[in-house]
Amino acid sequence: MPDLRRTRKNLTTTLAIMAGIDLLAAIVYFSPLVGSAETRRQEQNTLQAELITKTHQVAPLKDLPQKVVLAGHQISDFYKTRLPSQESQILTELGKLAVANGVTIDQEKYKVDAAEAGGLQPVEIDADFAGNYTALAKFINALERDEMFFIINNVTLGGQQQGPVKLGVKLETYLKAGS
Repeated sequence: MPDLRRTRKNLTTTLAIMAGIDLLAAIVYFSPLVGSAETRRQEQNTLQAELITKTHQVAPLKDLPQKVVLAGHQISDFYKTRLPSQESQILTELGKLAVANGVTIDQEKYKVDAAEAGGLQPVEIDADFAGNYTALAKFINALERDEMFFIINNVTLGGQQQGPVKLGVKLETYLKAGS
């Protein structure tokens, strides 16, 4: 036969513990330590805005390993397609651009420097061109847009009252490693 006194004592103890937990929960809920419902809502909104900001900050890092692989492919494609392997290719390309834009080459000097850490050899070119102003402007534009990689460092425009306009250009490009 079950002992009813023991069961009643256990139930009373359990109810007293549950009432104490309820009382403690009510005190915490209405306590100034936790704050009002409005304060908690404001804090939640602040934290939500902070989460959105942090999410936007780390968005560029999403799929980083794939981006690194893609960048590696783009770099190798750049080396293959935009950098010459021989010095003569540079001069040929400048000549093609000059002829295509109605400009004449008066003089060109170039200097090939020692290979850099990346295995590229810098080539500095100092060239003088002549033509009308429109043709020279088109030539500079074509030089900037050319498939071969050119960096224009300095442009000097000069001329006389009569005759063609003179254009001095200092630019650089790079030769592939081992060329």
